[in-house]
Amino acid sequence: MTYLPYCIAAWLFVVGLYGIVTSRHFVHLIICLSVVQSSTYLLLLSIGFRSLPAQAPIFSDVPPGSPAVDPIVHALTLTDIVVGATVTALLLALTLNIKRKRGSVDPAVLSPFPE
Repeated sequence: MTYLPYCIAAWLFVVGLYGIVTSRHFVHLIICLSVVQSSTYLLLLSIGFRSLPAQAPIFSDVPPGSPAVDPIVHALTLTDIVVGATVTALLLALTLNIKRKRGSVDPAVLSPFPE
């Protein structure tokens, strides 16, 4: 068993979190959030990986007791990708609306109460 995928997932999470904390632009913040989300893809796929010669979970012609890959992990990863793309698109649309109405996407420039 190798811990390399887990270390890379943790590194991606830390890099994305650092970018979120130090971000001075909403688009940079959204990209860093996508990096954090990609660390969850890597984590889920590394959990579901089997180094044994396992087959796809289609049991029509496979003898009982043979190893199979768990399809739940792959379905969760696909769901995570779809949710991540949807959240990214929504956040980018909101950022465009903020830029159009306020003229800036810098969080420090924007005041919480419009005048």
